[in-house]
Amino acid sequence: MPDIAPARDAADALQAAMPEALLDCHSFRDETTLIVAPAQVVDVCRFLRDTPGLVYNFLSDISAVDYWPEQERPERFGICYHLLSMLYGRRLRVKIYVAEDESEAPTMTGVWPGANWLEREIFDLIGIRFSGHPDLRRILMPSEWDGHPHRRDYPLGYEQVQFSFNAEEIMKHKPFARE
Repeated sequence: MPDIAPARDAADALQAAMPEALLDCHSFRDETTLIVAPAQVVDVCRFLRDTPGLVYNFLSDISAVDYWPEQERPERFGICYHLLSMLYGRRLRVKIYVAEDESEAPTMTGVWPGANWLEREIFDLIGIRFSGHPDLRRILMPSEWDGHPHRRDYPLGYEQVQFSFNAEEIMKHKPFARE
């Protein structure tokens, strides 16, 4: 049976190996978030995946958030890579910030092929492009759809919910067929 390296702290290991890549580290309720430079996120994730003692070998999710209007954030968009080390049973979040005017991040499909669909969803709903992605096209919205519906400045198109107390008011604005 091969020896398993003892578990290492991801922030300390990354700081020692790639000090220019690690911008900040937050820990809250046993959840660690590493904020890294966007240009080096692929190298950081490859390091976290391949380094003995870390082995974050499963990309469980990629999420993105629109911080518009930017309040206490370095850029408008944030992208979080949610990683799991199945060997050590630990989770880690790697976060980058992307500016609105460029809104582009490097693809993770070379590190984790499963990132393909997750990045397509972010591109479709928020509009962040992933450079080097093998098949970057819409996945949920029709290809002719204009805009990205998860952006905070995207116009809402909702209809008021009908209840018994407001049914008459709502019904007079409905487009019924006339005889």
